[in-house]
Amino acid sequence: MKDRTNPKHFAALHRHGFVRIGASTPRVRTADVAFNCDAVLAEARRADAARVDLLVYPELCLSSYALDDLLLQTALLDASEAALAEIVAASADLSPVLLVGLPLRHEGRLYNCAVAISRGTILGVVPKSYLPNYREYYEKRWFAHGRGIVGQTMRLCGQDVPFGTDLIFEATDLPGFVFHAEICEDYWAPVPPSSAAALAGATILANLSASNIVIGKSDDRHMLCRSQSARAMAAYAYSAAGPGESTTDLAWDGQGAIYELGDLMAQSQRFALEPELCLADIDTQRILNERMRTGTYADCAETSGIPFRRVGFAHQPHWEDAGLIRPIRRFPYVPNRRSHLDLDCYEAFNIQVEGLRRRFEATSGDHMVLGVSGGLDSTHALIVAAKVCDQLQLPRTTILGYTMPGFATGDATKSNAWKLMRAFGIEAAEIDIRPAARQMLEDMGHPFAGGEPVYDVTFENVQAGLRTDYLFRLANQNRGFVIGTGDLSELALGWCTYGVGDQMSHYAVNSGIPKTLIQYLIRWTVETNQFDGEADAVLEAILATKISPELVPQGEEEELQSTEDRIGPYELHDFFLFHIMRYGLPPSKVAFLAWNAWRDVERGLWPIGFPDAAKRHYDLRDVARWLEVFLERFFGFSQFKRSALPNGPKVSPGGSLSPRGDWRAPSDATAAPWLEELRRSLPED
Repeated sequence: MKDRTNPKHFAALHRHGFVRIGASTPRVRTADVAFNCDAVLAEARRADAARVDLLVYPELCLSSYALDDLLLQTALLDASEAALAEIVAASADLSPVLLVGLPLRHEGRLYNCAVAISRGTILGVVPKSYLPNYREYYEKRWFAHGRGIVGQTMRLCGQDVPFGTDLIFEATDLPGFVFHAEICEDYWAPVPPSSAAALAGATILANLSASNIVIGKSDDRHMLCRSQSARAMAAYAYSAAGPGESTTDLAWDGQGAIYELGDLMAQSQRFALEPELCLADIDTQRILNERMRTGTYADCAETSGIPFRRVGFAHQPHWEDAGLIRPIRRFPYVPNRRSHLDLDCYEAFNIQVEGLRRRFEATSGDHMVLGVSGGLDSTHALIVAAKVCDQLQLPRTTILGYTMPGFATGDATKSNAWKLMRAFGIEAAEIDIRPAARQMLEDMGHPFAGGEPVYDVTFENVQAGLRTDYLFRLANQNRGFVIGTGDLSELALGWCTYGVGDQMSHYAVNSGIPKTLIQYLIRWTVETNQFDGEADAVLEAILATKISPELVPQGEEEELQSTEDRIGPYELHDFFLFHIMRYGLPPSKVAFLAWNAWRDVERGLWPIGFPDAAKRHYDLRDVARWLEVFLERFFGFSQFKRSALPNGPKVSPGGSLSPRGDWRAPSDATAAPWLEELRRSLPED
């Protein structure tokens, strides 16, 4: 029974579907089996202290790999099996499942094997399928291949154990912890054995390797790990032999790497003289959810036709707060790869440009009509429209920009709007909506028309609606079409007025871009000199302005109306949206991830250009408070607005909310299951 008063239960890794994997590079001496056995056990104990669930060692780590004909010596083979028995006995007091490599004899043949060991028991033995016999490799001289060995058992360390390439191993008491082992060359093959294992249900693919190092090979290994984890929709843990192997003609670097769905989770230091233990917490729930939502995976699994034996074992998870060893992006929609920074921004920006360009050409109109408020969204829409004009070699006066001050429009934003339109050289005009708004409020009998300071939703929406009315009629008048400014974050939260510019337009160019990415892309256009210095200065001023709808007048002592004070920080809401929409994670897990990403400076990854992100933190109360707001708005009462969205380009792999694309949902659903799951899971204090 869960103790809700204990916050450690909420923080337990296993509760949220995480499995801690280690890639170990122990000390090794050529043919010194006793030394190697001690080194393997030393790393097993270190992994046990680190609360590792699965520890992957290099290929032939007990005997060492570069032995040539010593592999056919009985004394060495006997010593290796005796060392294995010692490790099996010692594992009874250790929590990690160990994947150990050694040469094993069976029915007159010698096999290069991976042995899975758990709590004093050998779970099974997997022989290497593909033996390299080219360039510096000569494995077929010593080993028999394992292809075709299925359904067999072998006698080992006094146990009858499963033997074959048809084994996957499943923890019966930790959902999602299902792993498979292959050995070195197996994943260099055109069709690695792990592909079939993944289709049979393995979420974690392990590779025991003794790959020697040459220039550029490290990149090749990363490429293979990344591609296999992405294609097989799995985690991939790779451990290569390190210093200590024979350097007669080769050298070794001890590379370790752990990937999940194509993302690098951890890597070891190469050429280290001390033992390396590379750790990462793998999200098996994320893997299983991705497979569930991707029909191609199920289709391939259905036609694979390769049967596997599932070897069940009691893992005895610790269910403790062991921290979280995993990179977490605070801004999951924002590019964070330094090496690809410019490319990622270029792609995001030009997806929008291309979408708007094609739509403008298809309309056969003369103008693009845009309301320019001086805020982030309309600014970015104007930037995109200006690039479209440049690409089509049209004058920027093709863009008709209108600033439409209302009762709460600030001098700073109005000034920025005018500076922006002038800097971009568009056709600019101002329409004061206050007389029309006052007349409408008077016609409705609203108290504001009689002089009372009643600033309700009607008061706000009259202004928002009039702006959109003007824009659509101006588009009619000028053979143009209206560019929408509403972004993905606002659509997720329903922070938009039905039928007005942030929800309705002729083309919603920002609808696939969340607020955090809009901020980043505007900053990127400045840093990469996409426009001239005058435009850059205005863009910097806009980036520094508080996000506000500017619909309610402020008193002399009041601050500007703040969107984030009312609905919460966009950086958190974008985090929630990504993990819930893209991966379908439960709210308690999203809260756990957000808490780990934001609770201190050392945790969480933030991209270049967001220096203030390092200064901010949110505790679990903050996260839970704003996550409840998100769930209520996203699942509870906002879908009807999204169901009527105009066209707009998908930009992020995190998804879009188009009712014709990534997100299809009923408009009359309830948020109750999500809210209940979150409240049930959080510690009471």
